[in-house]
Amino acid sequence: MTLLWFFLLSLTFNTDASQSWIRVNQLGYTTNSVKVAVWAGKTNEQVETFEVVDVLTGKTVFNGSSQHIHSYGAWSAFKKIYRLDFSDYKKPGMYMLKTGETVSSKFTISDQVYNASADFLLKYMRQQRCGYNPFLKDSCHVQDGFIVDYPGDLDSTQIDVTGGWHDASDYLQYVTTSANATFQMLFAFQQNPQAFGDLYDKNGNPGSNGIPDILDEAKWGLDWLDKMNPEYGVMFNQIADDRDHRKFTLPTLDSVSYGRGLERPVYFITGQSQGLAKYKNRTTGVSSAAAKFASAFALGSEIIKKYYPDFSEKISQKSVDAFRFAKTDLGVTQTACNVSPYFYEEDNYVDDMELAAATLFNHQKDSSLLKDADYWGTLEPVTPWMIADTARHYQWYPFMNTGHYLLAKADKKIREKYCSFLKKGIDAVNERAQKNGFLMGIPFIWCSNNLVTAFLTQLRLYNELSSDNQYIELEAAMRDWLFGCNPWGTSMIVGYPEDADFPADPHTAFTAAFGYPIDGGLVDGPVYAAIFNRLRGLKIVHGDEYKDFQSDLVVYHDDYGDYSTNEPTMDGTACLTYYLSAMENHTVPEKYNKKFGAIIRGDTTKKEIHLIFSAHEFNDGGKVIRETLKKQGAQAHFFFTGDFYRNPENAALIQTLKNDKHFIGAHSDKHLLYAAWEKRDSLLVERDHFLDDLKNNYREMARFGISETDANLFLPPYEWYNQRIGNWTKNLGLTLISFTPGVISAADYTWPEMGTRYRSSQEIMDNILELEQKQGLNGCFLLIHLGSDPRRTDKFYNRLDELIRALKNRGYRFTLFKP
Repeated sequence: MTLLWFFLLSLTFNTDASQSWIRVNQLGYTTNSVKVAVWAGKTNEQVETFEVVDVLTGKTVFNGSSQHIHSYGAWSAFKKIYRLDFSDYKKPGMYMLKTGETVSSKFTISDQVYNASADFLLKYMRQQRCGYNPFLKDSCHVQDGFIVDYPGDLDSTQIDVTGGWHDASDYLQYVTTSANATFQMLFAFQQNPQAFGDLYDKNGNPGSNGIPDILDEAKWGLDWLDKMNPEYGVMFNQIADDRDHRKFTLPTLDSVSYGRGLERPVYFITGQSQGLAKYKNRTTGVSSAAAKFASAFALGSEIIKKYYPDFSEKISQKSVDAFRFAKTDLGVTQTACNVSPYFYEEDNYVDDMELAAATLFNHQKDSSLLKDADYWGTLEPVTPWMIADTARHYQWYPFMNTGHYLLAKADKKIREKYCSFLKKGIDAVNERAQKNGFLMGIPFIWCSNNLVTAFLTQLRLYNELSSDNQYIELEAAMRDWLFGCNPWGTSMIVGYPEDADFPADPHTAFTAAFGYPIDGGLVDGPVYAAIFNRLRGLKIVHGDEYKDFQSDLVVYHDDYGDYSTNEPTMDGTACLTYYLSAMENHTVPEKYNKKFGAIIRGDTTKKEIHLIFSAHEFNDGGKVIRETLKKQGAQAHFFFTGDFYRNPENAALIQTLKNDKHFIGAHSDKHLLYAAWEKRDSLLVERDHFLDDLKNNYREMARFGISETDANLFLPPYEWYNQRIGNWTKNLGLTLISFTPGVISAADYTWPEMGTRYRSSQEIMDNILELEQKQGLNGCFLLIHLGSDPRRTDKFYNRLDELIRALKNRGYRFTLFKP
């Protein structure tokens, strides 16, 4: 590999002059998954080969030929598309794809690449909270609200319904989407409880409370739904309406008036057409809303009863009542508009009835409910959008029918029927998908990413039920689409992955007007150009960075002026928690103590100590250390910078240590300071700088016959790092380590003039032996510098023999760490 190639790897190839691009899943690929990149070009160029290149070494590790390449014709903005399949390559690490002069962005192969992804989405859910908002550390809409459309004396009466989530970047609130979001988060936890952590309390503030964060979020939704259904037959569907859009500000500063000060209207579910002004919806009944209440309450009662037994019992009864009420006036409840004709035009309710009955059956084990669910399920075998190539806004909602899955699981007698229903929907989308190289069969209606999420859920649940693997590549294509394998090369989740191309200018006042990030939000996604061109009030404000990828078919803009493609949605984000949690891999329990992604202690069940020696500019202790280790029969780890490897004075020592079978690894090339001392989470290096520096370190090691496979442990310079450094290291397929806290041997570089920071060799020796006596040193990473500044004359390495003998006498062995 030439120096020119290393230089080229660091460049951005996809400039304005580019005619071809390689799109990848920027989050990465699991080792045994389908791994496909998409080459898309403006010409009819023939792609006959491609390479997978290791970012750390610059070496080609996989060569793709005709058997790995599948050709497609023109689609969207491209004349030619190829699918580049490298599924056969499975080694963890960080890579790029290259064909001709076209190079992809960097990506990772790792079985843990999706870990913590579902919890990341909850950042946005917390930011969307109404009432107390933990992101802003303030409260909003605390005067909600006053009742409208109630057929009696309660019309205009004040009612306390503060809580829940704002629906998107406006501050309206709907039971339609909130009940579905609540159910989907509960379902995600039910299916994949191991995926969710506990870093926040019930109010969304940092700090664990013994309850998984996703259940804290679901409980927030259940509390609001409880308020919106105060008693049997009294249900409310919506807070506020599109008069909300008059202001573009933070929810805590929202001062839109509906004629009652800061109170907002709370729409009573009437079962009839609603709208307080010119525009009306087409509501025909109560079933779609009431059944959504029932499903969320029934599943919520099961999942949270361990933590909230009294509340669980309360909503258990409400689930029964809500389903009973749903049968009293069959039909759909649509959301209400006022000043514009846009509303959620839900046209189906039988799916809601099926899900409610199926969830209640699992909750109560009443066979009549199973029969009921089967009746409703048979009426709508396929969620209609899957067969159609277009739909009105939220016309068929939810976008997939979890009830089919529940019925297939509940009764073997009807399992095949409901599997066939799920398959029929998949086949309809798949037929469209096979016509283009991105395998995209989702119609580009408003909120197309929500449809992608729903379809991914259906694919995963169908595969679980049937073990039918024929759609594995289709599932991978949909998953990859959300993380950058799409015409625009962008992730569709704000802030994720952290070093990727992701929505940076979403349609939200939080970011556009106040500069706040809204990490975790799934944006609406691409829409048909025809839809974009006819929507009101759209305006591209900051220019179109994706202009080369727009087409007469479909568009996407990372611009806050485009509310049709770049507005995050609360329900879409919540619904993605199931699929991402299913992709997480927590099968291997954490064996070692970690800090910011670095292992800081080995196996605490064994009386083993792992010696670490690091060096950048000083080598004065090299001979003493090597001879002491040889005398004591101890093995150790040596981490050197690129500059240390380059210094010819160190060559003999390095070779001798290698011959002695010690571990020799990387310590960065130029001994960079990665993060600010005073603010650890503030990076001082960009990812590419970090990567280039580490590549140079390994290049110097290669001169001594040391490869990244031999040296898969990495000690960060200054032993100072943060979580992003930990993530970058892991993505390279390396293991970050650092010294065990409490042991002060790393202070052996200090000298007397440093004042209170100075530690003498006797202080260090006493610290180690006292710590061993009090806590033990099992698995300890004990760091000593190979050399130190001449101003320190009291060299701790001169007492290494004494230290090893003392610890051996206490039963310790000195071994190499092998994670």
